[in-house]
Amino acid sequence: MTLSGRAVRLTILVDDTDTWHHRPMFTEIVHRAHAAGLAGASVFRGMEGFGAGQIVHTTRLLSMADDLPVAIVIVDAEEKIRAFLPRLEELSIEGLAVLDQVEVVPCRGRQVTG
Repeated sequence: MTLSGRAVRLTILVDDTDTWHHRPMFTEIVHRAHAAGLAGASVFRGMEGFGAGQIVHTTRLLSMADDLPVAIVIVDAEEKIRAFLPRLEELSIEGLAVLDQVEVVPCRGRQVTG
């Protein structure tokens, strides 16, 4: 699916140790986004961060490396993203979800001539 122009970016921030029925929470969210027919989803693992508990978690040597931040980023048309939000409510996510208005500019691979 090619997406361009105005869209909405949904970013969901969770801990890498969060689970849903013995499955990583970020995996569950990606699979739900796929089943909903959204344009795409990506997961990014953080190296350091803190949340509402104000405890800094980090991957640095000699530090605790549990509960690291994970960001799931989904971009699609606003109506599709908003229709997807109820599928997240039943997960009881103890993180943060953010919606941003964005402009999608398709990137094309280099054209081979010859």
